[in-house]
Amino acid sequence: MRGTVLHAPGDVRVEELSDPQIVDPTDVVLRLEATCVCGSDLWRYRGEDSFSSPQHMGHEYVGVVERVGSDVVTLAVGERVVGSFFASDNTCEICASGYQSSCVHRQLMSGAQSELLRVPLADGTLVRVEGEPSDSQLRGLLAASDVLGTGWFGALAAAVAPGKTVVVVGDGAVGLLAVLSAHLLGAERIIAMSRHASRQQLAREFGATDIVAERGDEGVERVRELTGGLGAHSVIEAVGTPDAMSQAFGVTRAGGHLGFVGVSHGVRLEGRDLFMSHVHLHGGPAPVREYLPDLVGRIMRGEIDPGRVFDLDLALTDVAEAYRAMDERRAIKAMLRP
Repeated sequence: MRGTVLHAPGDVRVEELSDPQIVDPTDVVLRLEATCVCGSDLWRYRGEDSFSSPQHMGHEYVGVVERVGSDVVTLAVGERVVGSFFASDNTCEICASGYQSSCVHRQLMSGAQSELLRVPLADGTLVRVEGEPSDSQLRGLLAASDVLGTGWFGALAAAVAPGKTVVVVGDGAVGLLAVLSAHLLGAERIIAMSRHASRQQLAREFGATDIVAERGDEGVERVRELTGGLGAHSVIEAVGTPDAMSQAFGVTRAGGHLGFVGVSHGVRLEGRDLFMSHVHLHGGPAPVREYLPDLVGRIMRGEIDPGRVFDLDLALTDVAEAYRAMDERRAIKAMLRP
């Protein structure tokens, strides 16, 4: 099969790789219909996450079951499925509490930017898609595999609810779908922090009521002005940098909730500042599997169109351009078709 391999920062290639096999009886092998580049992939692409050997890239996927392990009971060859970036058994106590990304048997998915993908713990990881998706629905299902589920978790972690004012820090795919999630959860006011016109427009179409282009202290002051000096009830941090977390913390009101879903790099919080703030903090890797049945249903019923975050559509063989475009912020999110 063809698959994506990152050899060094900036050096990503499509290569001929061995086809994945059934290793454990709980595995399935998928033939992928769609995959994509994630903003989190850029940390390694830029050299900000170190690695010592070539990396088989990708963790977002929609595909059709091609081979099934002997212990798989809920899936059959030929069924279309979508899964999370963490494999989970979906039966342990942690999974039962809604945190499948911390499953006691979790496995981080990789290798999805390819033609075929082995998925462990398939019964617990994969969700069947009923019906034949349109192209826009296929895009939405791919978004549900990570960025929609992550934005949804960010909104829940920030306790978004009707009547609340929400701030979203970050205008990548996760941030934009956090705006959509906040809108679906009934937020009264949604302030998107963005400096890019095309992303501001999509944020508004997803439900943002206000745009704040300022950053740092100026951004915090602007949000405070918009909220009567108090800050927002709910804040979603969708970047993972120290500046983004500082900005998110600064716009959260006393007693407010800050949901952080950006992959943290160098983020530090001063304990005394946190102690004095009365801010609730919750976040981490999104338990996407918990939300997939609901989100897949909304997509297939045509209630939401999260796949609009894919503004670059390329063949798998053009994966190097997909990485470049996202790294240079010429694209929000690049979809790849094997």
